[in-house]
Amino acid sequence: MLDYFALLEEPRRPWIDPDTLKRKFFALSADLHPDRVHASGETELAAANRNFADLNAAWQCLREPKERLGHLLELELGARPKDTQDVTPAAMELFFEVGQLCREADGFLSAKARTASPLLQAQMFGQGMALSERLAALRQRIQGRREELLGALQDLNAAWGSAPPPGSPGRAGALALDRLEGIYRMFSYLARWSGQIQERVVQLSF
Repeated sequence: MLDYFALLEEPRRPWIDPDTLKRKFFALSADLHPDRVHASGETELAAANRNFADLNAAWQCLREPKERLGHLLELELGARPKDTQDVTPAAMELFFEVGQLCREADGFLSAKARTASPLLQAQMFGQGMALSERLAALRQRIQGRREELLGALQDLNAAWGSAPPPGSPGRAGALALDRLEGIYRMFSYLARWSGQIQERVVQLSF
C-alpha cells in the first residue's frame, strides 16, 4: 500500500496545514511531471506517468480531512475503517434534525409537484424560501461542527510527533487511534448530511 504522506514528504499526522500541503504538491508536481521526460523511452515515460498519477492521488486524499484520516488509520491499523456504524450520541441530535428537516422538505416538494394552480404555486413560494433558509442554517451548524473537528485534529498532532515508531507495541495507545476513528466517522456523517441538505436546497431553488 502506498504511503501518501511519504509521497508528499509529510510526516504521518491527523492535521496538515492546507497551504503547506498545496505548496509541496505543486513543487513535486513540477519535478515529476511526465513532460520532463517526454523525449525518453516508453518505459521511462510509463514510470513517470505512474508516479505523477500516484502523486495526484496522494494530493486528493490528504487535502480532504475524512480521506486523510481514513488513509492514516489504514496505514496504522492495516485496514481502512468502515464509513459508518451506529450513530454516536454526540451525532444523534444532528442526525434527527437533518432527517426531520429533509423529510419536511421532501413532503413540500411532493406537494408542490402536485400543484397545478399558478396561484397556489405562488403561495408556496414563500414556504419554499423559508425551508431553504432553515436548511442553510442547519448546513451552517454542520460546517461549524466540522471546524470543531479540524481543531481537534490539530490538538492530536502533538501525540504523533512523540509516539513510538510504526510497529511498536505501544504506538496505537499513544496515538489515541480509537478517538481518531471516531472523528473519522463523524466527518463521514457530516459529509453525508451536508450532501443531503444541499440536494434539497437545489430542488427547492426550481
